Amino acid sequence: MSATRIPSRLRRLNKVQKISVAGVSALGVAALTFSLVPSNADAEIAPQAAAAAAPVAFTNATGTAQAKTVQNSMIEQHSTAEKLVKAADAAKAKAAAETKAKAAKAKAASEAKAKAAADAKDKAEKAAKAKAAAKKRAAEKANRSTARKPVYANNLDGWIREAMAIMKKEGIPGSYEGIHRNIIRESSGNRWAINNWDINARNGVPSKGLLQVIQPTFDRYHVAGTKKDLYDPVANIVAACNYAADRYGSMDNVNSAY
Repeated sequence: MSATRIPSRLRRLNKVQKISVAGVSALGVAALTFSLVPSNADAEIAPQAAAAAAPVAFTNATGTAQAKTVQNSMIEQHSTAEKLVKAADAAKAKAAAETKAKAAKAKAASEAKAKAAADAKDKAEKAAKAKAAAKKRAAEKANRSTARKPVYANNLDGWIREAMAIMKKEGIPGSYEGIHRNIIRESSGNRWAINNWDINARNGVPSKGLLQVIQPTFDRYHVAGTKKDLYDPVANIVAACNYAADRYGSMDNVNSAY
């Protein structure tokens, strides 16, 4: 019988698996040998059979069948062992892949968390910067407004100039010269002046202030934003100029009692 050849695919088996396969092969050879060794009964007739069979090669059909059976069994066992090895390798590879996937997932989650934290920090910083910038702009605007707001002297010149600024805003005509001229004629520039002798005084509504305005006229022609005080110099000038504009076109056109 020719020697049994192990298929080339079994060469990839590891050390332990090769030992197992070798054990299976040894058992198969032992079984084959046992089947080919004659029993005691056969030994008694061996000389006669040997003489008759001497010229003929050993062609025991039973032994050949048994050898093929053992060989097939070994091949099947080798195939099973190879399948087990492949299954083990596949399981190992799957476990490694799952571990790698979990690590990648954990890394991705960590990176996403870090990115979210960074985005939140960046957003908070931008909001804080925007708030600070808005506050700065508001402060600068307030400073500019304060700087632009003129400061008028608390005297006749200052009162006239402040009144003219309000009149310009309200569209009330009148020049510095026309206002100053009428103030000097009516009160000589005394904001507390009062007329207690003319017809208005006799009627209980005396003329008062820089431009000698009676209370009903002041109330009717008072301009919002000024004080509601007939003796207030700016309020008195603006109300008087508003009345003169309505009746005479402008305080500039007034040259006597009005």
